[in-house]
This record gives sequence, C-alpha cells and structure tokens, in this order.
Amino acid sequence: MTDTAAVTPEARLATFRSRREESVVQPKGSLALVNTQWVDSEQTIWGVPGTWAPAAGGLTVTAAASDNIIVDGTVVDGTALVRAKSDADPSEVVFSDTVTGFVIAGDGNYALRVWDANSEGIQEFGSIDAYPYNPDWVITATFSANPDGTTMGFEHLKDDGKTKEQVIPGEITFTKDGVDYNLAAFKSGRALQLVYADATNGVDTYSVGRFLFLAPNPDGTITLDFNLAVLPPCAFSYAFNCPMPPKQNRFAVAIEAGEKNVLKKDGTLLHEV
Repeated sequence: MTDTAAVTPEARLATFRSRREESVVQPKGSLALVNTQWVDSEQTIWGVPGTWAPAAGGLTVTAAASDNIIVDGTVVDGTALVRAKSDADPSEVVFSDTVTGFVIAGDGNYALRVWDANSEGIQEFGSIDAYPYNPDWVITATFSANPDGTTMGFEHLKDDGKTKEQVIPGEITFTKDGVDYNLAAFKSGRALQLVYADATNGVDTYSVGRFLFLAPNPDGTITLDFNLAVLPPCAFSYAFNCPMPPKQNRFAVAIEAGEKNVLKKDGTLLHEV
C-alpha cells in the first residue's frame, strides 16, 4: 500500500499531468473535436453526411442507409431524431470507426459536435508544456457564498462581445504580495471553474487564459493550487468556444505555474490565437 503522506507535491503533479495528456487524446478528448456547427435551418454539416435540421429537443438527420449514419444503434434510412446531451436520454451518433458525434444545446439552439479519434490534432500532438511545481502559487483563500441565483455574464471567444450568464456560487478572496483579489468562479458540475488571465498569457502561455477547477472546503476556505491550472479546450481545437476571463480575474502579475501551451511532436506550438 502506498503511503500517500509520503508522496511529494511534485510527484502528485507529475501524475496529474500524465493523466491530462492521456485524456486529451481520447476519442472524445479535446484534440478529437473537429467541428461544432450550429443548426438553425435545414443544412449539411462539414465533414459528415446527411441533412440536418433543428427539432424539439435536438436535431433531426435525414440520410439514406448507404450514408451509414448510426443513431442510437440503428442505421438511419429516412429521418431520425438526435436528442441533445441535455436530454435525460441523449443520443449517440456514429459515422465511422473513428468519427462520432453528439448534439449540444445553447441559447435555444442546437449544434452537432463531431469527434474524430484519428484527428489531425491527435496525430500531431507531442505534449503539454508546463511550468515546474511552484509552491508560491498554492494559496488558501476565503470562500463566501453568494445569494442563490447570483450570476455574471461571461464573454466567449467566438461570440463577438456577447455574454452568457453563469451562476456564481460565491466570492473567492485573498491577499498576495500586498494585492487584494476578489475572484469569480462559475459552477461546473460539482466543482467551481475559475477562468483567469495573467501576465504570462501570449508570452509564455496560451493567450486566451487558463482554467482552474476548485472546491470549497467545509471550514469556509478554498485552496487555489495554480500548479493544477489547465489550458482551455480551445487551446487544443478551434472547434471549442471558450469563456474569457472577466476583468476581476485578470492578474497583472505573472502566474508561473500550471500548463503553458500545447506542443506538436517537433516542439512547436499546435496552434495560436
């Protein structure tokens, strides 16, 4: 049995990073997403067969059996409903041995996401460049709950300045090097998601910013270990639409901890924004 108390922070971080690199090359990992196409009328979708149209609860696809589109285990020969991921019983679409899809919802519309387990990104992927462990960026902050229903508008990369409201469960406050911080993290499943920027962006790290996933402690504190900061999905695939850091989450200092950039096998950047 492993003595977890004897495992160093550096060793835990190495395990975390190894699992991260494994996750992004999975059949539905960040590098596998090749298209996200919103459907507001009857249309075709780049890279896959069939004619797609909006419907209650998702999209419909119209195709011949020869197109070999399989929805929920059945080959489509005519028209089939593809239920969105938000449905209690979401649909799964299979286009080939490597290409799959599912439908997502947003602002009353639906989009098809297409995943390729043999995508160009997966083939080119070398590693995720990251800083060495930095104990200076492990911070104990205070978490103060907000009234139920408190929201904040977050701008997304591809939305031309429009914002999407996200529930903000509480305030995260701390002081570091004489500077007071009051950060906003939105709810992401059972965790909180902090979207932040700092002085390394566009210099040593991905220009859009980075994510940190958090959970408040029972005593009202919350630990911000920036060594666990990860690149947003849009650093791996242009088909993602990532949230942008709000003003209060933009650090004037360089946070030299966490992931930096996605690299190809030859050590060059996979892509930039």
